[in-house]
Amino acid sequence: MSRSPLNLPRLAWRYLWARPMLTALNLMLLSLGLAAIGFVVLVSEQLEQGLKRDLAGIDLVVGAKGSPMQILLAGVFHLDQSTGNIPLATVRQLRQQPLVAQAVPISLGDSYRGHRIVGTTPEYLGLYRLSLAQGQGWARPMQAVLGAEVARLSGLQPGDRFHGTHGLASGGDEHEQAYEVTGVLAPTGGVADRLVLTDLTSVWEAHAAHGHGPSAGVAGEARGGHDHDHDQGLDQKGSNDHYGGEDKDGQHQGHDHDHDGSQDRDHEKSRDHHEDRDRSGAKVGGSTSQGAETVDDPSLEVSMVLVRYRSPLAAVMLPRWVNAQPGLQASVPALETARLLSMLGVGIEVLRGFGLVLLIAASLSVLVALLHAVRERQGDLAMLRMLGATPARVAGLIALEALMLAALATVLALALAHALTGGLGAVLAAQQSVRISGTWLSAWEALVPALALWLALLAAAWPAWRGYRLDVTELLQTPR
Repeated sequence: MSRSPLNLPRLAWRYLWARPMLTALNLMLLSLGLAAIGFVVLVSEQLEQGLKRDLAGIDLVVGAKGSPMQILLAGVFHLDQSTGNIPLATVRQLRQQPLVAQAVPISLGDSYRGHRIVGTTPEYLGLYRLSLAQGQGWARPMQAVLGAEVARLSGLQPGDRFHGTHGLASGGDEHEQAYEVTGVLAPTGGVADRLVLTDLTSVWEAHAAHGHGPSAGVAGEARGGHDHDHDQGLDQKGSNDHYGGEDKDGQHQGHDHDHDGSQDRDHEKSRDHHEDRDRSGAKVGGSTSQGAETVDDPSLEVSMVLVRYRSPLAAVMLPRWVNAQPGLQASVPALETARLLSMLGVGIEVLRGFGLVLLIAASLSVLVALLHAVRERQGDLAMLRMLGATPARVAGLIALEALMLAALATVLALALAHALTGGLGAVLAAQQSVRISGTWLSAWEALVPALALWLALLAAAWPAWRGYRLDVTELLQTPR
């Protein structure tokens, strides 16, 4: 004959679905195993990339005495509550250290619709290399810059106003003073997308108006060193009773809802008095915190300080120095993220092991199915040999059947892995947690088809060899 009597792909496809229930079972087992491997690859890679991106070169986080892991999660990833507050003077002490290249204070404790409101300085924007997509940076207290995700979910634009709430959970009591949106940050895919950034004095003023800290006069002194005669009314004993942090339940303590209207009017006058001076703040974020960082008022506190080292020697000496100071705790991101990844690695290893078990079960099932197929189709295979098919083509027909099954499983597995990753990302996004995307593409995903191909060839090896060794003469002489 002038052309081959065999159309191997078509014949292999018909043989594959000759027993649809068994094929569907093998396809499901193989797809689930490969999807588990793909899911692990997608999630673990995004977690590692996210951790590295959100660290932004931060070498040390200084907070109140407590868990170093909690300090890291609260101060860098904004996934936990702070361990308390530390004196503002700590910032100046750190900056005076010759081993410190940069020290950026942050104040936590309030939120807007579940998004953290972070009081900080313009250095924070430079630390994370943030740029503005709309508007401009803050120029005076009670102005804020929104992360890209906050702006998208809230619909706020430059010029709009919003009220922060006490604590880090949505639904808390609102502050009476409203923040004015001055800008929206360009999306980064990192933690800054879900933050509201404002000046340190904004946090102090917001809590001063509610009796959580010094009055507006003290905030004014922090901004420009002006004299105001206000009663500070601070409890100096509990660090969590001060502004710039939260209690263990994520809510501020000592909140008093009774406000004197005259106090509010005096506070507004104080802000108006400084408006002209504050309007000339920094170009990206206001410079109003520069005076705040040098105030000696012991009542002024921040939640944490993000530190960058000047030299490798600081990695040895600075954490020891911090831990030796009363009330201070050092958290080294390099160590804590290694611990965090090791804890997450337990779950990842369990999922990977589950996937491997499914793959082994699928491979054995395919092996058994192909062996039975070879035995059942001995007459058909002998007829193919009589029609001119070589032993290699008969063996190739059996292997092609397994490869088609593997190709189908690969497509289903990758689709399922991305769908599961997207579902997990949606759950985490609703909790204002780590950002994970189902559209993420990883070079390591090539492991999925490679693993499927290897398993298919391994499962088909013995059945293909038996098909190759079929004795046509004996089969034709055997009574049917």
